[in-house]
Order: sequence, then C-alpha cells, then structure tokens
Amino acid sequence: MKVITKKIPFSNPLTLQSGQTLSSFELMTETYGELNSERTNAVLVCHAFSGNHHAAGIKDGDKKPGWWDEIIGDGKTIDTTKFFVVSLNNIGGCHGSSGPTTISSESGQPYGASFPEVSVRDWVETQKILADHFEINCWEMVAGGSLGGMQALQWAISYPERIKKAAIIAASSKISTQNIALNEVAREIIKKDENFHNGDYLAQDKSPSKGLKAARMLGHITYLSESNMSKRFGRKLQDPENKMDADINYEVENYLQYKGEQFAKTFDANSYILMTKAMDSFDPARDFDNDLVKCLQSTQAKLLISSFDSDWLFPKEYGLDIQMSAIKAGIDSTYIELDGDYGHDSFLFYSDQYASALKNFLNSNG
Repeated sequence: MKVITKKIPFSNPLTLQSGQTLSSFELMTETYGELNSERTNAVLVCHAFSGNHHAAGIKDGDKKPGWWDEIIGDGKTIDTTKFFVVSLNNIGGCHGSSGPTTISSESGQPYGASFPEVSVRDWVETQKILADHFEINCWEMVAGGSLGGMQALQWAISYPERIKKAAIIAASSKISTQNIALNEVAREIIKKDENFHNGDYLAQDKSPSKGLKAARMLGHITYLSESNMSKRFGRKLQDPENKMDADINYEVENYLQYKGEQFAKTFDANSYILMTKAMDSFDPARDFDNDLVKCLQSTQAKLLISSFDSDWLFPKEYGLDIQMSAIKAGIDSTYIELDGDYGHDSFLFYSDQYASALKNFLNSNG
C-alpha cells in the first residue's frame, strides 16, 4: 500500500460558520493507494472525535496502526489496490492541521483559546478545498463513524454533486441533550484544572493534563458497552504489581486510568473543547426549518446508514431517524443494524457483517 503523509498549506482566507476568519490554514493529510488517471476512484474517510489523519498502516516510530487499519488497505474492505483513500486531521485538531497548538502568524504565539470555533460544516468546506487541490471532482464515497459519520452526512447535504456515496456509521443528524450534558461536564473538568489558565496554558508552558485525563475517562465510559465492560472486567481486582495508582482496587479503574493518561499525553485540551462543541452544534436541519426531510431533498448521493446494537451513546434510533427522513425525501438509502461487541467504538473494529455491508456499498453502482 502506497502511503503518503503530507502537510498542505492553503493561503486563501477561510470564513468559518461562526463568522470568524482564518487568514490561512494547513491540513495534515495521509493518502493510501493511487489516484487513477480519470480521478474517479477517490474515497474520503473522516475521523471521529479523537481521531486524526493517520487512518491506516503503521508509521515509523508508531506502535499502533491507524485508527481504521482493519478496514483500509490492500485487499481490505476499502481496497487500496482499487481506491485512492484520503484522510486528514480536521482544523481545530492537534495532530498537524491548523488548531490551538499552531503558531499564529499575527501574534507569533500558539493560538490557544483564541483559535476560532469550528463546525462540521467548516470541516466539510476544508475537505472540499482539499478535493480541489487533488483535482477530485467527485468522491466515490465519503465515510466515517461517529463525528466522522456526521461529516459524511454533511457532505451529502452541502455538495450533492460531488459525492456518489455516503457511509454514515454510528452517527446522528444531531446529538441528544444528554450527550451535550456529558460533553459540558468534560469541558468543565478540563477548565477546572489548575493548569488550564483560561486556555492559554501553552504560553505558560503548562498542560491541564489532570483535567484532560479525567474528561477522557468520562468519555471513554460512554464509548463502551455495559456487556463488553462486564465481560472484560467484571468486578475483578487489579493485580497490585500493575496498578496505575495505589488507590485503585478494580481492573476497570486501572484500565480507565491508563486510557486517560495515554490520551492526555497526545491530545490538546483546547482541541478537546473545540471538537466537543462542534459535535454539540451539529444540526443541519436547523437551516431547513428543523425539517430533516427538507434538508435531505437536494441530496444525490446513495446513503448507507448503519448502527450497532451495543451503542448506547448513538443508539439505533439516531440512524433510523436519518433513514426514515431519507426515504421520505426520495433518497436511495439503506439502513443496517450491526452486531457490535465494543459499544459506540464498534465502528472502529472489523467484523464480517460490517465489512461486507461497507464493501458491497462501496462497490455498488453509484
């Protein structure tokens, strides 16, 4: 599999949905496979909340493969011997694209808390600009899970003539009040860290790592299923020799401590805040009298909408709502509920049922 990782600068101003403007921006990208001469075999994969441009393969120095490595690659579900796959780190992120850790050309300091608010629609706009850069007039498919699935849906709405298929996986057209509440608790935990400094911690050479760790621990619970946690951990006590902290009693506590600590080492707190707010604000039907049917009526793409039976963060009702609205709007769409052992995170893992549905959709006539 041919893999190219590249940071691409864009010098034209970008006006965001908030009304604020970035005078220029950069996108960290990774591509897999090769674009054919007609430029008709391109697939865009959109990352979820904590994802980034590294979707497949193992890069030098990395221990883990990309977040969708079980799905993307030569001979895999999204076959890179046939398709040219594009992945990117969204703006506002912290893995190479313009975001809070980027040095501002105006101040010479990291943007920090001053980086403007971003939205799913902003991400799709930058992805359209990236498609123009690659001279890709139409994606064969745009796919993603969770927040990535929201981007796939937004693509079908914003640029109907530039996308043939949208795979909307473990996603929603808007999140619940409960999910917004959970995101707000996570943001508050981060802001209460003594090293947060109103978001300007980088200028203080500090990091609100304790708050970020706790926020991730809270979030991670919502990504898993109760049955998976019970099966994996139960009420088993933690081996004293491998405790993350002396106060830990149970394996599940140790697991959450570990996941939170690892995340805090690689993610930025301001990006966490921006990403959760982008998720909270996503509601494309708002611009169509809060009518999702009306919102989807200009859509030309074929839709695959899938949910997982163990996902309680984005349960099947969310996917069914999109499917029913698509049917009423006359859209060619398919809904499937998949078995998943990992709760909301099931979209990241291969299963025969999941792979067959996605592969058959991608290879179907547009």
